[in-house]
Amino acid sequence: MNNQARIAVVTGGAGFIGSHMVDLLLERGFTVRVVDNLVGGRLANLKQHQGHTRLEIHVEDLRRVTPDSTIFAGAEHVYHFAGIGDIVPSIERPTDYMSTNIQGTIHALEAARAAGVHKFVYAASSSCYGLAKELPTTEHASINLEYPYALSKYQGEQAVLHWGRVYQLPVTSIRIFNAYGPRSKTSGAYGAVFGVFLAQKLNQKPFTVVGDGTQRRDFVYVTDLAQAFWVAANSDQGQNIYNVGAGDPQSVNRLVELLGGDVVYVPKRPGEPDCTWADISKIKKELGWTPSVSFEEGVGEMLRCIDYWREAPVWDPDSIKRATQTWFTTLSGEQS
Repeated sequence: MNNQARIAVVTGGAGFIGSHMVDLLLERGFTVRVVDNLVGGRLANLKQHQGHTRLEIHVEDLRRVTPDSTIFAGAEHVYHFAGIGDIVPSIERPTDYMSTNIQGTIHALEAARAAGVHKFVYAASSSCYGLAKELPTTEHASINLEYPYALSKYQGEQAVLHWGRVYQLPVTSIRIFNAYGPRSKTSGAYGAVFGVFLAQKLNQKPFTVVGDGTQRRDFVYVTDLAQAFWVAANSDQGQNIYNVGAGDPQSVNRLVELLGGDVVYVPKRPGEPDCTWADISKIKKELGWTPSVSFEEGVGEMLRCIDYWREAPVWDPDSIKRATQTWFTTLSGEQS
């Protein structure tokens, strides 16, 4: 099949990871149809493709997409990134998370099934492992759902695998560990460490390090992640789950060292692991994917793009305490 004729749908394509998937697909000659309600996504994430003849942007809530949707018609691949993240809002608004992350996924599955797509690749979350007892963590590790966000993403994954079994829709689920890179979220709830630290650096404020900073995270650079989705979509392997991280956890203290700046410490939060560490041997063996961007290279690229976070909220210990109060009261097990 000629690449010029190939069509891919990217849900959440104006978001962080989705926009990098769009970059890759346009580079590979695909016609790309983005579906994004712009609640979390930003059209600015796609401004580099403004006027591109092979890019369509549909501002639409997936929960309103029907199986006969023309957006999905003729698509070969669907990359499903659309959803809402963050832990604290999921504790405060669980209904929104269940509706968006589960019902949105089912609507995307039904549209993909009706269109006869060749592969549906789902952006799952390593949060399903909770406080993982097995390090590095394989795809067979026990599931431990600590908060509604994790539950919603895991139930979305279960729906994807169910559609694969019942309707023979070719599906793959990618359990993403700690993704980072340009265009990661700049506003809203207190969340991922990179956005917090980069806004603090821009404003010459100290980095708010949780606990003692020795906790390690399996940071995977966003272009490596997009490449993992690409190889999954183009593989004959189906009905499969893959962990995707760098397989080389880095401490928060190492991140601070690379970014450079002063530090203040804030209390460790309940339900947060000391280490996330993806066992990526399965995807390496079965799909031939391996990460190519080192942590040092990735952090360097983030610093080069630091102006992206100029309008991001600047957190300090007091505002973090207020923002995470629900987290502590709900997940500490100390409620009356």
